[in-house]
Amino acid sequence: MSGRVAIVGTGHVGVAAAYALFQQRVARELLLVDRDRERAEGEAMDLAHGQSLVGSCPVRAADWPELADCELVVLTAGVGQKPGEDRLSLLQRNAEVLAGIAAELDRHAPEAVVIVASNPVDLLTRILQRLSRRPAERILGTGTMLDTSRFRALLGHHYGVNPRSVHAYILGEHGDSEVPLWSDATIGGQNLRGATVNGRPWDPEALHTLFTEVRDAAYRIIQHKGYTNTAIGLVIAYLARIILDDQKSVVPVSSQLDGEFGLTDLCLSLPRVVGAGGVEGTVLPAPDAEERAALVASGETLSDHLAGLELEGLRA
Repeated sequence: MSGRVAIVGTGHVGVAAAYALFQQRVARELLLVDRDRERAEGEAMDLAHGQSLVGSCPVRAADWPELADCELVVLTAGVGQKPGEDRLSLLQRNAEVLAGIAAELDRHAPEAVVIVASNPVDLLTRILQRLSRRPAERILGTGTMLDTSRFRALLGHHYGVNPRSVHAYILGEHGDSEVPLWSDATIGGQNLRGATVNGRPWDPEALHTLFTEVRDAAYRIIQHKGYTNTAIGLVIAYLARIILDDQKSVVPVSSQLDGEFGLTDLCLSLPRVVGAGGVEGTVLPAPDAEERAALVASGETLSDHLAGLELEGLRA
């Protein structure tokens, strides 16, 4: 295992991911790829100068042929989300960027697991699976890992407990149709629905407001600072460690559906077993009827956007 990780795209998210991977010593070597080679070189130098503080982790700018020995490639390239713009409207612009990348990765890094972090992540993950020759399970998106992290953080604050003690998922699309799985949300083994936990009673109205804050977080952050990057950078580092260490951890990543909830030929987030092979299994939840209908609707929203896409016209 080389521990070599490549990040394609040195924009805000790519740099945040590189910093998290470097600072946490997840990778043994980091390669930064960008069409602006000088920018990639500058970011690589800036990070590499911190090795005396963090530990040895070579960082360098690279071209596609140098990705041959990478175990993991992270895609953060693409155009960013504008204030007020929903993720789905990014599809056409980012799909065109992705087409050229797919060809280069198949040529130079055919064995690598690929993490897609560019938005709209569910659609771009499925598009890359269609364009790439590698097995679909070796291409996964960050999906609702960030939404789930936000959800657990806010629930932890609401109930006055460490967010790491909260077990709750956001599933479905990483976007406006995402679904909170209240039926399976627990703290200390206690289901939240209808219960009093740590002195706080079940309050559907307050918790719906909390979920709305989770769902709309990206819009608010973009309105304030123009982009999101630090938390998704941490998500990428966390997911990279799971893959590189072959942890078999259960996380809500975006991956291909194979009939779950009657949905096929699309990617959305369900709890998946992730290891060195990418997505290696599924822990299928048992949502209630309302949650199940919402997950199906979320999948149908994504299918509608994929239906009109001509991938042959996107091939490099």
